[in-house]
Amino acid sequence: MTKNYNNRGDAARVAIQRDPNAFTMPKNEKGQFCKISDYYAENVFDFRTSKSIPESVRREMIEISQTGRLLTEEYAAIVATAVTEWASQRGVTHFSHWFQPLTGGSAEKHDAFLAFTEDEKPIEKLSAKQLIQGESDASSFPNGGSRTTFEARGYTVWDLTSPMFIKERGNAKILCIPTAFISYYAEALDVKTPLLRSLSRLNAEATRFLNLIGDKEVKSVMATCGAEQEYFLIDKAFYYARPDLVMTGRTLFGSLSAKNQQLSDHYFGTVTERICSFMQELDYELHRLGIPAKTRHNEVAPGQYEIAPIYREGNLAADHNQLVMALIRKIAKRHDMVAILHEKPFKGINGSGKHLNWSMSDNLGKNLLEPGHEPHQNHRFLAFLSVILEALNRHAEVLRATIATHGNDHRLGAHEAPPSIISAYLGESLTGIYEAILSGASFSPSAKQALDLGADQLAHLMRDNTDRNRTSPFAFTGNKFEFRAVGSSQPVGFPLCVLNAAVTDVLMDSNEFIEAELKKGIKIEEVLINLIRKWYGNSKRIVFNGDGYSQEWVMEAEKRSLANNRNTPKALKALKDEKATQFMVKTGVLRPQEIKTRHNVLVERYNRCREIEISTFVTMVRQFVLPSALNYKLTLAEAIKRQKEIGVDSFTEKDLIRSLTTTMDFLYDQTNNLQNLIKDLESDEERRAADIAEKLVPISENIAKLCNELEEIIPDELWTLPKYYDMLFLN
Repeated sequence: MTKNYNNRGDAARVAIQRDPNAFTMPKNEKGQFCKISDYYAENVFDFRTSKSIPESVRREMIEISQTGRLLTEEYAAIVATAVTEWASQRGVTHFSHWFQPLTGGSAEKHDAFLAFTEDEKPIEKLSAKQLIQGESDASSFPNGGSRTTFEARGYTVWDLTSPMFIKERGNAKILCIPTAFISYYAEALDVKTPLLRSLSRLNAEATRFLNLIGDKEVKSVMATCGAEQEYFLIDKAFYYARPDLVMTGRTLFGSLSAKNQQLSDHYFGTVTERICSFMQELDYELHRLGIPAKTRHNEVAPGQYEIAPIYREGNLAADHNQLVMALIRKIAKRHDMVAILHEKPFKGINGSGKHLNWSMSDNLGKNLLEPGHEPHQNHRFLAFLSVILEALNRHAEVLRATIATHGNDHRLGAHEAPPSIISAYLGESLTGIYEAILSGASFSPSAKQALDLGADQLAHLMRDNTDRNRTSPFAFTGNKFEFRAVGSSQPVGFPLCVLNAAVTDVLMDSNEFIEAELKKGIKIEEVLINLIRKWYGNSKRIVFNGDGYSQEWVMEAEKRSLANNRNTPKALKALKDEKATQFMVKTGVLRPQEIKTRHNVLVERYNRCREIEISTFVTMVRQFVLPSALNYKLTLAEAIKRQKEIGVDSFTEKDLIRSLTTTMDFLYDQTNNLQNLIKDLESDEERRAADIAEKLVPISENIAKLCNELEEIIPDELWTLPKYYDMLFLN
């Protein structure tokens, strides 16, 4: 039962008095604690590993999933029967096609495992047709105006490459079947469909590339992904006492506490009992779903945490991240907390990102971005790296558009979040290698030195060829790229699919170049060097190893003609540029109408989210901030009156009331102005978005400063909203 937390005092008392909800790991039949390996993936059904599927069928199904051959109803029926039996034994009563529409979350509709025999006896059944295909109302999900109400039909289609899983909701258990979501005319209305296309295209072109340069044994290449997830946890009492957190996911105003993250004492600090219990249960539930949660720790800001998985194939990693976000929210509630995934829930301290670690791996298990012991001699590695740099160089603005959200606008450019200028970090060693190749000079790498730690008891530590640059949006970190600009609340599928398409585009041109060079009789090593020179010569403008926060970089980026799209409406314009988005059409990842749909959906989402913020802000000023200020004003007025009666000077009280009145009047005026401006916004979504970003957001930020000024002078007992101190430290 949810309690009503009417004011800050009630919320604080409840939060302080809570006892941690202990989580106990399950035990086996012998009374011993279970190991992770005992329950890992126990809620997952994968036909590729299920013993209830005949070996011959498994082999055929795997080939179908890899080649795109038509799935027969006979094979689907075998899988459907097996998964129904498996799920029913675990108490599952319903199944659902689980998909990712353009809402930013996932969607599901539950159908019972209920059918009838010819003599009307009830049986548990999932038919082949129900497994393969479902139907939903496509016009009721975000579609950017691409569909009208009477064009309602949409289909969900089983994704054979992502295992089915059981989702638990209290006593209810639902079998979830990962699916794509498409329109009646086969247009992608979801995140998964273009991602699957991009993975297929990247596989084809990267495999062709490797075969051309002599790696004939390579049969396939997959993009791998490990999406780190940052989030905040606050006590639910404080959450429900802050309407802005409930309505918008962030605090629209709030005075920063004197101590926040300056001492760096929260980062990797000791995890409290309450949080550790939450993390333990979260890992347990994730492991049961076959999600390889590996690392957990306190993040930089107070109340902020991170979880990171082991790398997986891109499509599976995208599905897993959706489940990670859902489970973080779910498990937090069990511990009387609320998880906040907004990119910037608290102004002035670190926001939350979702660092998208990306690489490519062949079917032999080789990471194609692994430099090896001598990267200056590893031409294949350097060639792949140069292809990725050129992809970033060509398509930086579209990649910037994929991480453009109202929440990320508050995060990018400060507190360890990368700036809005897209660049790549390579480090001194790799940059030196490329510059040497470009100029035709020989490169003499500095030896990989052991660091002198001055203590014989410690193991020897070797210095890596690359450091980490937290101000770089796209940093090479040893054997992968880390796309640090992705926001914490975003599905990773969209930025991942565009990144795959961008790399595929350059691989297609690279393959043509290699074929032409080989026809001339040029040896492979020289061909690769020529390719490296070609792409690095084009893309070196995108490489920046310095401080991305500096004003010097802003000016330098402008000289290099690198775009600096500081807000979402500006960034999303790239999706309307047919020339800029042509590579997605060329590679077959997105069709022109699908690109238009995404542009419209993202613009509309920006506007709706900002409008909710502004409406919430106006309400909170009138219902919380101004009443608190009025109460303090009455207190001061009463003090002045009583002191006057006894002949005591009230200089301090009069000065306070004058300052308070001035701020209140300005706040009242600005709030009314903001409300009037939103009423007068253009109906055209793009112009509306531009006006919100350029006019209304700055006014909102000024109003927030006025609210903060009042919070800092109004006595603690008169301020009814939970403060940053409460939310970030009383947990």
